[in-house]
Amino acid sequence: MTDADWPVELRGVTESVVTTLGPNGLWNAAALGLHADDDDRNDPVTVRTWGNTRTRRNFHRRGGGVVQFTRDPVDFAEAALSIREDEESVLDSADAWVEVEAERVGSGETDGTSWEEWELTPVESAVRERRVPLTDRGFAAVVEATVAASRLGVDGFDDADLRARLDYFEEVARTCGGERERVAFDRIREFVEW
Repeated sequence: MTDADWPVELRGVTESVVTTLGPNGLWNAAALGLHADDDDRNDPVTVRTWGNTRTRRNFHRRGGGVVQFTRDPVDFAEAALSIREDEESVLDSADAWVEVEAERVGSGETDGTSWEEWELTPVESAVRERRVPLTDRGFAAVVEATVAASRLGVDGFDDADLRARLDYFEEVARTCGGERERVAFDRIREFVEW
């Protein structure tokens, strides 16, 4: 256990990018939803890995990784929907990061997909850039699109509904977002057909 803390205030489900060190010596980047209890700040932050992902395997191998907070929609989309590996553990676009230990605290199966629940304990953290928070519909649409895209073809989800969501989120991102949101959607279109 450490006395380190999260570099940002977490509530509900906070989307992040996690990098985990793979057996090839490269850091795999993946999207990761951090679950925090709004009512009890002392409760641990938990995450779920779904299926046999690199993040799950690397958590088992290494016992942790580096959670980071980025507002770059392209980095987020690539982490969520592709295999992205880097030599460095922290993305250039990360405003803050926290090295975490990951302890498996549960497992199960939902609609034919296995999952494992992990408790994350901060080890070390840093804030690289402080920004005035924005409400950016384009970035939010990119995040929601990656969630919908990741569920295509998964039992328990309706593909037609997910495709309709993807169309809607693309319209929002292209209308309300900036250049990076449009590039992010171009990347999503490269990764996923709908």
